[in-house]
Amino acid sequence: MDIELSPQETEFRDEVRAFLAENLTDRIRDGASSSPTVFVEPEIGQDWNAVLNERGWLSYQWPKDVGGTGWTPTQRYIFEKECALAGAPNLTVLGLKLVAPVIFNFGTEEQKAKYLPRILSGEDYWCQGFSEPNAGSDLASLQTRAVREGDKYILNGSKIWTTHAHWANRMFVLARTDPDVKKQAGISFLLVDLDQPGISVRPILNLAGDHEVNQVFMENVEVPASDLVGEEGQGWAIAKFLLENERGGSCHAPKLSYDLDQLQELARDMSDGNGGRLADDRDWRRRVAGLKLEAQSLEMIELKILSRIARGENPGPLTSLTKLIASNLRQDIDLLAVDLFGPAGLQLPTARPLYGDNAPPAFICPKAQVASARYLNSRAWTIFGGTDEVQKTIIAKTVLGL
Repeated sequence: MDIELSPQETEFRDEVRAFLAENLTDRIRDGASSSPTVFVEPEIGQDWNAVLNERGWLSYQWPKDVGGTGWTPTQRYIFEKECALAGAPNLTVLGLKLVAPVIFNFGTEEQKAKYLPRILSGEDYWCQGFSEPNAGSDLASLQTRAVREGDKYILNGSKIWTTHAHWANRMFVLARTDPDVKKQAGISFLLVDLDQPGISVRPILNLAGDHEVNQVFMENVEVPASDLVGEEGQGWAIAKFLLENERGGSCHAPKLSYDLDQLQELARDMSDGNGGRLADDRDWRRRVAGLKLEAQSLEMIELKILSRIARGENPGPLTSLTKLIASNLRQDIDLLAVDLFGPAGLQLPTARPLYGDNAPPAFICPKAQVASARYLNSRAWTIFGGTDEVQKTIIAKTVLGL
């Protein structure tokens, strides 16, 4: 695997860097760094989406025939890496990276024409209706029902841990359309309008007191049959396709490395408690070096996945490996931040957002202010998108052959 950039790729990287230097404002960058939750605040994320959409780069992961950039897999990785290293916010993944690929791979021409432009414009903001109170890791046991009545489905059930459902106007839902077949075979994939009677959203506050996830209740909700994606009973196959996109094939390592570099720089001005600088402390340097090596190893795996995609191959179970490593590394880095700031890293303001003119004053610095909340919120990394145990089982079966 050749990891050196070609002259054309180097030119593209420089173009991305110049764009970021000109268009990534301090407000957007500060908003991203001051968001303690897993997902950036919609106000910041949607503003950055609009900047990219105006340039024609928001749909960089989509095929050209559905409005994408036509970039190669290497160009897509370069773009994500440069955005991460510049401190740009993560994109609104639920619409752009999860449901959009489902729509342009499995959807009808009418669904593509209706929904893809609305994702890019920000007119539709999506959430994911997969997990249920009794169907998390064992997702195939879901009980939400969709019954066909003429030209519509009647949807009943509830979904839990639904990120940003309180902001969303659309939800993609896995529902059981046939209870009499093998449980995986009776599931279908539906696109649901949340702005209608029968939908209620109940907030769930996480460990840090942030409102990021919800429980969504659906009572006799009507879904046009035209909003069924694929065929009835194809939902499980579509969900596996979507989860493969969620778990890997993306650019985790550069963002993790960026956060490590930020902490390493801050340690230059932090006392070690013995009259010296924390940056010179042997134990601190050992911890940072170990995490940097893990991040570099993760990037090598991501580049291996990239090379497979570039050859037209499926990334396969390596996505579970990147999800497993990235999740645990995320938690270790957030713990390092709390340790860096000491008592100042334990501040846990309840006000939100933690950026802008109305943000509460930070003790020591803004990164210390979000350290504890980020540490608490990142506990979810080893749960969402498939728990560590699920990823290890996949790796054991499909990679190690156990």
